[in-house]
Amino acid sequence: MTEAAQRRATAAKVAKWLLDKGRPDDAVQLLAAWAAMGPNDAEGQNLLAEAFRIDPSHAVAKLAFERMEGIAGDHSPLDAAIAKFGDGELTKLEGEMKRPNFRRAQVGFNNNVKYKGNVYHIQTEDSGLDKPHIITHCFADGGRIIKSHKRSYASEVNRDDVAMFVRALMKGQQMEMAIFLREGSFDEIIAGRAVGGMTTLESQPRAEVQKLATKKSDTVTVQKEPTIAPPPAEPVRPSVADARVRFRFHVLRSLTGGPDSYAVNLDEAIIGADGAIGLPGERFCHRREACVRAKDGRIWLEDFEAGNGVFLRIRTPVELGVGDEFIVGDQLLRVERNPTPNDGPDPGPTYFYSSPKWISSFRVVQVFEGGARGACVVAHGTTLQIGSAVGDLVFGNDPLVSEQHCLVEEQAGVIVLVDLDSRTGVFVRIKGLQELVHGDELLVGRTRLVLDLSNPSP
Repeated sequence: MTEAAQRRATAAKVAKWLLDKGRPDDAVQLLAAWAAMGPNDAEGQNLLAEAFRIDPSHAVAKLAFERMEGIAGDHSPLDAAIAKFGDGELTKLEGEMKRPNFRRAQVGFNNNVKYKGNVYHIQTEDSGLDKPHIITHCFADGGRIIKSHKRSYASEVNRDDVAMFVRALMKGQQMEMAIFLREGSFDEIIAGRAVGGMTTLESQPRAEVQKLATKKSDTVTVQKEPTIAPPPAEPVRPSVADARVRFRFHVLRSLTGGPDSYAVNLDEAIIGADGAIGLPGERFCHRREACVRAKDGRIWLEDFEAGNGVFLRIRTPVELGVGDEFIVGDQLLRVERNPTPNDGPDPGPTYFYSSPKWISSFRVVQVFEGGARGACVVAHGTTLQIGSAVGDLVFGNDPLVSEQHCLVEEQAGVIVLVDLDSRTGVFVRIKGLQELVHGDELLVGRTRLVLDLSNPSP
Protein backbone atom coordinates (compact mmCIF):
# COMPACT_ATOMS: atom_id res chain seq x y z
CA MET A 1 0.00 0.00 0.00
CA THR A 2 1.35 3.42 -0.95
CA GLU A 3 1.74 6.18 1.62
CA ALA A 4 -1.17 8.11 0.07
CA ALA A 5 -3.38 5.03 0.27
CA GLN A 6 -2.36 4.51 3.91
CA ARG A 7 -3.30 8.08 4.77
CA ARG A 8 -6.66 7.70 3.08
CA ALA A 9 -7.27 4.50 5.03
CA THR A 10 -6.42 6.41 8.20
CA ALA A 11 -8.85 9.14 7.19
CA ALA A 12 -11.62 6.53 6.89
CA LYS A 13 -10.89 5.20 10.39
CA VAL A 14 -10.70 8.67 11.93
CA ALA A 15 -13.97 9.67 10.25
CA LYS A 16 -15.70 6.64 11.77
CA TRP A 17 -14.30 7.59 15.17
CA LEU A 18 -15.56 11.19 14.74
CA LEU A 19 -18.97 9.85 13.84
CA ASP A 20 -19.04 7.63 16.92
CA LYS A 21 -18.18 10.66 19.03
CA GLY A 22 -21.18 12.58 17.66
CA ARG A 23 -19.26 14.79 15.19
CA PRO A 24 -20.85 13.93 11.82
CA ASP A 25 -20.09 17.30 10.21
CA ASP A 26 -16.35 16.94 10.93
CA ALA A 27 -16.47 13.35 9.69
CA VAL A 28 -18.01 14.39 6.34
CA GLN A 29 -15.59 17.28 5.85
CA LEU A 30 -12.60 15.05 6.60
CA LEU A 31 -13.79 12.35 4.17
CA ALA A 32 -14.54 14.87 1.44
CA ALA A 33 -11.20 16.62 1.90
CA TRP A 34 -9.15 13.42 1.64
CA ALA A 35 -11.24 12.19 -1.29
CA ALA A 36 -10.62 15.40 -3.21
CA MET A 37 -6.92 15.69 -2.29
CA GLY A 38 -5.90 12.51 -4.05
CA PRO A 39 -6.57 10.90 -7.41
CA ASN A 40 -10.11 10.10 -8.49
CA ASP A 41 -9.69 6.37 -7.96
CA ALA A 42 -11.54 3.65 -6.09
CA GLU A 43 -10.11 4.71 -2.74
CA GLY A 44 -11.20 8.32 -3.23
CA GLN A 45 -14.63 7.26 -4.44
CA ASN A 46 -15.07 5.06 -1.35
CA LEU A 47 -14.25 7.98 0.94
CA LEU A 48 -16.74 10.21 -0.88
CA ALA A 49 -19.40 7.50 -0.84
CA GLU A 50 -19.02 7.23 2.94
CA ALA A 51 -19.37 11.02 3.23
CA PHE A 52 -22.65 10.92 1.26
CA ARG A 53 -23.86 8.00 3.35
CA ILE A 54 -23.46 10.11 6.48
CA ASP A 55 -25.08 13.23 4.96
CA PRO A 56 -26.34 13.03 1.35
CA SER A 57 -26.97 16.79 1.21
CA HIS A 58 -23.69 18.04 2.68
CA ALA A 59 -22.34 20.96 0.62
CA VAL A 60 -18.64 20.08 1.05
CA ALA A 61 -19.27 16.50 -0.11
CA LYS A 62 -21.02 17.83 -3.24
CA LEU A 63 -18.06 20.16 -3.95
CA ALA A 64 -15.64 17.25 -3.56
CA PHE A 65 -17.65 15.34 -6.17
CA GLU A 66 -17.45 18.32 -8.56
CA ARG A 67 -13.69 18.64 -8.15
CA MET A 68 -13.08 14.93 -8.61
CA GLU A 69 -15.19 14.99 -11.79
CA GLY A 70 -13.44 18.12 -13.11
CA ILE A 71 -16.45 20.43 -12.81
CA ALA A 72 -15.44 24.08 -12.44
CA GLY A 73 -16.97 26.34 -9.80
CA ASP A 74 -16.46 27.97 -6.45
CA HIS A 75 -14.92 25.31 -4.25
CA SER A 76 -13.76 27.58 -1.42
CA PRO A 77 -15.69 25.66 1.31
CA LEU A 78 -13.93 22.49 0.14
CA ASP A 79 -10.55 24.26 0.20
CA ALA A 80 -11.29 25.37 3.75
CA ALA A 81 -12.03 21.75 4.71
CA ILE A 82 -8.78 20.61 3.06
CA ALA A 83 -6.85 23.24 5.01
CA LYS A 84 -8.59 22.26 8.25
CA PHE A 85 -8.25 18.49 7.94
CA GLY A 86 -4.84 18.28 6.31
CA ASP A 87 -2.06 15.86 7.20
CA GLY A 88 -1.21 17.51 10.49
CA GLU A 89 -4.77 17.51 11.77
CA LEU A 90 -5.27 13.91 10.61
CA THR A 91 -2.22 12.82 12.61
CA LYS A 92 -3.50 14.69 15.65
CA LEU A 93 -6.95 13.13 15.40
CA GLU A 94 -5.41 9.69 14.91
CA GLY A 95 -3.49 10.15 18.15
CA GLU A 96 -6.65 11.16 19.99
CA MET A 97 -8.45 8.16 18.52
CA LYS A 98 -5.77 5.77 19.78
CA ARG A 99 -5.76 7.38 23.19
CA PRO A 100 -7.81 5.14 25.49
CA ASN A 101 -10.10 7.96 26.56
CA PHE A 102 -12.73 7.14 29.15
CA ARG A 103 -15.14 9.03 31.36
CA ARG A 104 -16.71 6.22 33.31
CA ALA A 105 -14.86 4.25 35.93
CA GLN A 106 -12.71 1.34 34.85
CA VAL A 107 -13.42 -2.14 36.16
CA GLY A 108 -11.54 -2.62 39.41
CA PHE A 109 -9.84 -5.52 41.18
CA ASN A 110 -11.16 -7.89 43.85
CA ASN A 111 -8.96 -10.41 45.66
CA ASN A 112 -8.99 -12.51 48.80
CA VAL A 113 -5.77 -12.51 50.83
CA LYS A 114 -4.84 -14.95 53.60
CA TYR A 115 -3.18 -13.52 56.69
CA LYS A 116 -2.63 -15.30 60.04
CA GLY A 117 -5.11 -17.99 59.12
CA ASN A 118 -7.91 -15.58 58.20
CA VAL A 119 -9.19 -14.46 54.82
CA TYR A 120 -9.40 -10.76 54.00
CA HIS A 121 -10.93 -9.19 50.92
CA ILE A 122 -9.26 -6.31 49.08
CA GLN A 123 -11.23 -4.27 46.57
CA THR A 124 -9.96 -1.44 44.38
CA GLU A 125 -12.26 0.91 42.47
CA ASP A 126 -11.82 3.77 40.01
CA SER A 127 -14.17 6.75 40.02
CA GLY A 128 -13.52 7.79 36.39
CA LEU A 129 -12.14 10.95 34.85
CA ASP A 130 -14.96 13.10 36.18
CA LYS A 131 -13.87 12.25 39.73
CA PRO A 132 -10.29 11.10 39.19
CA HIS A 133 -9.30 9.03 42.20
CA ILE A 134 -8.67 5.41 43.14
CA ILE A 135 -10.07 3.90 46.36
CA THR A 136 -8.98 0.58 47.88
CA HIS A 137 -10.82 -1.08 50.78
CA CYS A 138 -9.63 -3.95 52.94
CA PHE A 139 -12.49 -5.99 54.42
CA ALA A 140 -12.41 -8.38 57.36
CA ASP A 141 -15.03 -10.52 59.12
CA GLY A 142 -17.10 -10.88 55.98
CA GLY A 143 -17.70 -7.15 55.44
CA ARG A 144 -16.06 -4.92 58.08
CA ILE A 145 -13.85 -2.30 56.38
CA ILE A 146 -10.66 -2.14 58.40
CA LYS A 147 -8.76 0.29 56.16
CA SER A 148 -9.24 2.39 53.04
CA HIS A 149 -6.66 4.08 50.82
CA LYS A 150 -7.37 6.88 48.35
CA ARG A 151 -5.19 8.40 45.63
CA SER A 152 -6.06 11.20 43.23
CA TYR A 153 -4.86 11.21 39.63
CA ALA A 154 -6.37 14.60 38.74
CA SER A 155 -3.00 15.85 37.51
CA GLU A 156 -2.75 12.96 35.04
CA VAL A 157 -6.13 13.08 33.27
CA ASN A 158 -4.67 14.70 30.15
CA ARG A 159 -2.08 11.99 29.57
CA ASP A 160 -2.28 10.23 26.21
CA ASP A 161 -2.01 6.91 28.06
CA VAL A 162 -4.33 7.85 30.90
CA ALA A 163 -6.28 4.58 30.78
CA MET A 164 -3.13 2.47 31.04
CA PHE A 165 -1.78 4.80 33.73
CA VAL A 166 -4.93 4.43 35.83
CA ARG A 167 -4.94 0.67 35.33
CA ALA A 168 -1.36 0.44 36.59
CA LEU A 169 -2.21 2.71 39.52
CA MET A 170 -5.15 0.49 40.47
CA LYS A 171 -3.00 -2.63 40.23
CA GLY A 172 -0.25 -1.11 42.36
CA GLN A 173 -2.67 0.15 45.01
CA GLN A 174 -4.35 -3.26 45.20
CA MET A 175 -1.00 -4.99 45.78
CA GLU A 176 0.11 -2.30 48.21
CA MET A 177 -2.87 -2.93 50.48
CA ALA A 178 -1.96 -6.63 50.64
CA ILE A 179 1.62 -5.69 51.57
CA PHE A 180 0.45 -3.40 54.40
CA LEU A 181 -1.87 -6.15 55.67
CA ARG A 182 0.87 -8.80 55.74
CA GLU A 183 3.35 -6.42 57.36
CA GLY A 184 0.99 -6.17 60.32
CA SER A 185 0.13 -2.51 59.74
CA PHE A 186 -3.55 -3.18 60.43
CA ASP A 187 -3.20 -5.63 63.35
CA GLU A 188 -4.38 -3.10 65.94
CA ILE A 189 -7.36 -2.19 63.78
CA ILE A 190 -8.26 -5.85 63.26
CA ALA A 191 -8.08 -6.42 67.01
CA GLY A 192 -10.41 -3.48 67.63
CA ARG A 193 -7.83 -1.41 69.49
CA ALA A 194 -7.48 1.25 66.77
CA VAL A 195 -9.62 2.96 64.16
CA GLY A 196 -8.91 2.37 60.48
CA GLY A 197 -10.69 4.94 58.36
CA MET A 198 -9.65 6.50 55.06
CA THR A 199 -6.07 7.57 54.35
CA THR A 200 -5.27 9.78 51.37
CA LEU A 201 -1.91 8.83 49.86
CA GLU A 202 0.17 10.97 47.51
CA SER A 203 3.25 8.81 46.91
CA GLN A 204 3.36 6.05 44.32
CA PRO A 205 1.99 2.67 45.47
CA ARG A 206 4.32 0.23 47.18
CA ALA A 207 3.98 -2.75 44.88
CA GLU A 208 7.06 -4.72 45.89
CA VAL A 209 6.56 -7.56 43.45
CA GLN A 210 9.77 -8.70 41.79
CA LYS A 211 9.95 -9.77 38.16
CA LEU A 212 12.45 -12.54 37.43
CA ALA A 213 13.74 -13.75 34.08
CA THR A 214 11.32 -16.66 33.86
CA LYS A 215 11.06 -16.43 30.06
CA LYS A 216 13.88 -16.93 27.56
CA SER A 217 13.33 -13.45 26.16
CA ASP A 218 13.61 -11.79 29.60
CA THR A 219 16.58 -9.75 30.79
CA VAL A 220 16.23 -8.68 34.42
CA THR A 221 18.57 -6.31 36.22
CA VAL A 222 18.65 -5.59 39.92
CA GLN A 223 17.78 -1.93 40.41
CA LYS A 224 18.93 -1.66 44.00
CA GLU A 225 20.72 -3.82 46.51
CA PRO A 226 18.07 -5.67 48.55
CA THR A 227 18.41 -6.77 52.12
CA ILE A 228 20.45 -9.95 51.93
CA ALA A 229 21.24 -12.86 54.14
CA PRO A 230 24.93 -13.07 55.03
CA PRO A 231 27.02 -15.76 53.33
CA PRO A 232 27.74 -18.94 55.29
CA ALA A 233 29.88 -18.69 58.40
CA GLU A 234 33.62 -18.78 57.81
CA PRO A 235 33.53 -18.47 54.01
CA VAL A 236 36.58 -19.53 52.05
CA ARG A 237 38.95 -16.58 51.88
CA PRO A 238 40.94 -15.74 48.73
CA SER A 239 44.53 -16.88 48.68
CA VAL A 240 47.50 -15.76 46.61
CA ALA A 241 46.71 -18.53 44.14
CA ASP A 242 43.22 -17.19 43.39
CA ALA A 243 43.88 -13.46 43.54
CA ARG A 244 41.93 -12.98 40.29
CA VAL A 245 38.77 -14.59 41.59
CA ARG A 246 35.71 -12.95 40.05
CA PHE A 247 33.16 -14.57 42.37
CA ARG A 248 32.56 -17.63 44.55
CA PHE A 249 29.79 -20.09 45.08
CA HIS A 250 29.65 -21.78 48.48
CA VAL A 251 27.84 -25.12 48.62
CA LEU A 252 25.08 -25.01 51.22
CA ARG A 253 23.66 -28.43 50.42
CA SER A 254 24.89 -31.36 48.37
CA LEU A 255 23.78 -34.99 48.38
CA THR A 256 26.75 -36.17 46.32
CA GLY A 257 29.82 -34.59 47.91
CA GLY A 258 32.23 -32.43 45.95
CA PRO A 259 34.00 -29.22 46.96
CA ASP A 260 32.67 -26.91 49.64
CA SER A 261 33.24 -23.87 47.47
CA TYR A 262 33.88 -22.89 43.86
CA ALA A 263 36.25 -19.95 43.36
CA VAL A 264 35.85 -18.73 39.77
CA ASN A 265 38.73 -16.84 38.20
CA LEU A 266 37.10 -16.66 34.74
CA ASP A 267 34.73 -14.15 33.22
CA GLU A 268 32.40 -17.03 32.35
CA ALA A 269 31.76 -20.22 34.30
CA ILE A 270 29.58 -23.08 33.13
CA ILE A 271 27.40 -24.79 35.71
CA GLY A 272 27.72 -28.49 34.95
CA ALA A 273 30.38 -31.15 34.32
CA ASP A 274 31.78 -29.21 31.32
CA GLY A 275 32.47 -26.09 33.36
CA ALA A 276 34.16 -24.59 36.37
CA ILE A 277 31.15 -25.23 38.62
CA GLY A 278 31.07 -28.96 38.08
CA LEU A 279 28.72 -30.24 40.82
CA PRO A 280 30.10 -33.81 40.63
CA GLY A 281 27.51 -36.53 41.03
CA GLU A 282 24.53 -34.17 40.73
CA ARG A 283 22.30 -36.36 38.55
CA PHE A 284 19.77 -33.61 37.85
CA CYS A 285 22.38 -31.21 36.42
CA HIS A 286 23.11 -31.19 32.69
CA ARG A 287 26.74 -31.04 31.58
CA ARG A 288 26.00 -27.49 30.42
CA GLU A 289 23.11 -26.35 32.57
CA ALA A 290 23.74 -22.59 32.63
CA CYS A 291 26.45 -19.94 32.54
CA VAL A 292 27.44 -17.37 35.17
CA ARG A 293 29.20 -14.32 33.72
CA ALA A 294 31.11 -11.45 35.29
CA LYS A 295 30.80 -8.33 33.16
CA ASP A 296 31.35 -4.67 34.02
CA GLY A 297 31.28 -5.38 37.73
CA ARG A 298 27.98 -7.27 37.56
CA ILE A 299 27.14 -10.97 37.71
CA TRP A 300 24.69 -12.55 35.28
CA LEU A 301 23.03 -15.97 35.11
CA GLU A 302 21.99 -17.32 31.71
CA ASP A 303 20.10 -20.58 31.22
CA PHE A 304 21.06 -22.92 28.37
CA GLU A 305 17.66 -24.69 28.15
CA ALA A 306 19.47 -28.04 27.98
CA GLY A 307 18.64 -29.56 31.33
CA ASN A 308 16.36 -29.15 34.31
CA GLY A 309 17.19 -25.50 34.87
CA VAL A 310 18.62 -23.30 37.59
CA PHE A 311 16.31 -21.94 40.29
CA LEU A 312 16.80 -18.66 42.17
CA ARG A 313 15.62 -18.18 45.75
CA ILE A 314 13.11 -15.35 45.98
CA ARG A 315 13.63 -12.46 48.38
CA THR A 316 10.34 -10.62 47.87
CA PRO A 317 6.97 -11.55 46.33
CA VAL A 318 7.58 -12.60 42.73
CA GLU A 319 5.34 -12.32 39.69
CA LEU A 320 4.72 -15.62 37.91
CA GLY A 321 3.17 -16.47 34.58
CA VAL A 322 1.44 -19.54 33.22
CA GLY A 323 4.02 -22.29 32.72
CA ASP A 324 6.52 -20.89 35.24
CA GLU A 325 8.09 -23.43 37.60
CA PHE A 326 9.17 -23.15 41.22
CA ILE A 327 10.55 -25.47 43.90
CA VAL A 328 9.28 -25.87 47.46
CA GLY A 329 11.44 -28.24 49.51
CA ASP A 330 12.18 -31.05 47.06
CA GLN A 331 8.94 -30.54 45.13
CA LEU A 332 8.91 -29.17 41.58
CA LEU A 333 5.70 -27.26 40.88
CA ARG A 334 4.27 -25.51 37.82
CA VAL A 335 1.63 -22.80 37.46
CA GLU A 336 -1.05 -23.62 34.88
CA ARG A 337 -4.33 -22.25 33.62
CA ASN A 338 -7.42 -24.11 34.64
CA PRO A 339 -8.84 -26.10 31.74
CA THR A 340 -11.99 -24.88 30.03
CA PRO A 341 -15.00 -26.48 31.75
CA ASN A 342 -16.65 -29.18 29.64
CA ASP A 343 -19.42 -30.23 31.99
CA GLY A 344 -22.26 -28.67 30.01
CA PRO A 345 -25.22 -30.58 28.63
CA ASP A 346 -24.72 -33.22 25.96
CA PRO A 347 -26.93 -33.27 22.83
CA GLY A 348 -29.51 -35.25 24.84
CA PRO A 349 -29.52 -32.94 26.71
CA THR A 350 -28.22 -34.59 29.87
CA TYR A 351 -26.70 -32.28 32.46
CA PHE A 352 -23.63 -33.10 34.52
CA TYR A 353 -24.46 -33.13 38.21
CA SER A 354 -21.76 -32.36 40.78
CA SER A 355 -21.01 -30.56 44.00
CA PRO A 356 -20.97 -26.75 43.75
CA LYS A 357 -17.82 -25.35 42.17
CA TRP A 358 -15.91 -22.33 43.38
CA ILE A 359 -14.31 -19.74 41.12
CA SER A 360 -10.61 -20.45 40.57
CA SER A 361 -7.95 -18.25 38.95
CA PHE A 362 -5.24 -20.88 38.27
CA ARG A 363 -3.90 -24.25 39.37
CA VAL A 364 -0.55 -25.62 40.56
CA VAL A 365 0.69 -29.00 39.31
CA GLN A 366 3.39 -31.19 40.86
CA VAL A 367 5.98 -32.49 38.38
CA PHE A 368 7.72 -35.81 39.08
CA GLU A 369 11.13 -36.98 37.91
CA GLY A 370 10.84 -37.76 34.20
CA GLY A 371 8.12 -35.20 33.65
CA ALA A 372 5.12 -37.16 34.95
CA ARG A 373 2.42 -35.08 36.58
CA GLY A 374 1.57 -35.58 40.22
CA ALA A 375 -0.84 -33.72 42.46
CA CYS A 376 -2.92 -30.97 40.91
CA VAL A 377 -4.69 -28.38 43.05
CA VAL A 378 -6.81 -25.47 41.84
CA ALA A 379 -6.78 -22.17 43.66
CA HIS A 380 -9.69 -21.58 45.98
CA GLY A 381 -10.81 -18.35 44.39
CA THR A 382 -7.57 -16.42 43.95
CA THR A 383 -5.45 -18.09 46.63
CA LEU A 384 -3.51 -21.34 46.98
CA GLN A 385 -1.35 -22.07 50.03
CA ILE A 386 1.41 -24.69 50.19
CA GLY A 387 2.92 -26.26 53.30
CA SER A 388 3.65 -29.45 55.21
CA ALA A 389 0.73 -29.10 57.62
CA VAL A 390 -1.43 -26.17 56.54
CA GLY A 391 -2.54 -25.35 53.03
CA ASP A 392 -4.34 -26.43 49.89
CA LEU A 393 -1.32 -28.39 48.65
CA VAL A 394 0.29 -30.28 51.55
CA PHE A 395 3.60 -32.20 51.47
CA GLY A 396 3.63 -33.81 54.88
CA ASN A 397 6.55 -36.16 54.15
CA ASP A 398 8.98 -33.54 52.84
CA PRO A 399 11.17 -32.39 55.76
CA LEU A 400 12.28 -29.31 53.80
CA VAL A 401 8.75 -27.91 53.59
CA SER A 402 7.65 -25.65 56.44
CA GLU A 403 4.20 -25.95 58.00
CA GLN A 404 3.07 -22.85 56.12
CA HIS A 405 5.67 -22.52 53.40
CA CYS A 406 4.43 -20.23 50.66
CA LEU A 407 1.40 -18.68 49.05
CA VAL A 408 0.43 -18.40 45.39
CA GLU A 409 -2.30 -15.87 44.74
CA GLU A 410 -3.77 -13.78 41.99
CA GLN A 411 -3.51 -10.09 42.82
CA ALA A 412 -4.86 -7.46 40.43
CA GLY A 413 -4.65 -9.80 37.47
CA VAL A 414 -1.13 -11.01 38.29
CA ILE A 415 -0.14 -14.35 39.87
CA VAL A 416 2.18 -13.65 42.80
CA LEU A 417 4.37 -16.13 44.71
CA VAL A 418 5.05 -15.22 48.37
CA ASP A 419 7.47 -16.97 50.73
CA LEU A 420 5.85 -17.18 54.17
CA ASP A 421 9.18 -16.96 56.03
CA SER A 422 9.89 -20.62 55.33
CA ARG A 423 13.06 -22.28 56.66
CA THR A 424 14.40 -23.43 53.29
CA GLY A 425 13.00 -20.83 50.91
CA VAL A 426 11.20 -20.86 47.58
CA PHE A 427 13.11 -21.09 44.30
CA VAL A 428 11.88 -19.94 40.87
CA ARG A 429 13.26 -21.28 37.59
CA ILE A 430 15.30 -18.77 35.56
CA LYS A 431 15.06 -19.12 31.79
CA GLY A 432 16.34 -15.75 30.56
CA LEU A 433 19.20 -13.47 31.59
CA GLN A 434 19.07 -12.70 35.30
CA GLU A 435 21.40 -10.42 37.25
CA LEU A 436 22.64 -11.89 40.54
CA VAL A 437 23.76 -10.06 43.68
CA HIS A 438 25.75 -11.00 46.74
CA GLY A 439 23.93 -13.58 48.86
CA ASP A 440 21.72 -14.92 46.08
CA GLU A 441 21.00 -18.63 46.44
CA LEU A 442 20.72 -20.99 43.49
CA LEU A 443 19.27 -24.47 43.37
CA VAL A 444 20.60 -26.84 40.71
CA GLY A 445 19.05 -30.27 41.04
CA ARG A 446 19.32 -30.86 44.78
CA THR A 447 22.48 -28.80 45.22
CA ARG A 448 22.19 -25.37 46.80
CA LEU A 449 24.75 -22.67 46.16
CA VAL A 450 25.15 -19.16 47.56
CA LEU A 451 26.91 -16.39 45.63
CA ASP A 452 29.73 -14.66 47.51
CA LEU A 453 31.01 -11.31 46.21
CA SER A 454 32.53 -10.18 49.49
CA ASN A 455 36.14 -10.41 48.27
CA PRO A 456 36.25 -9.51 44.57
CA SER A 457 39.62 -9.20 42.86
CA PRO A 458 40.98 -5.74 42.03
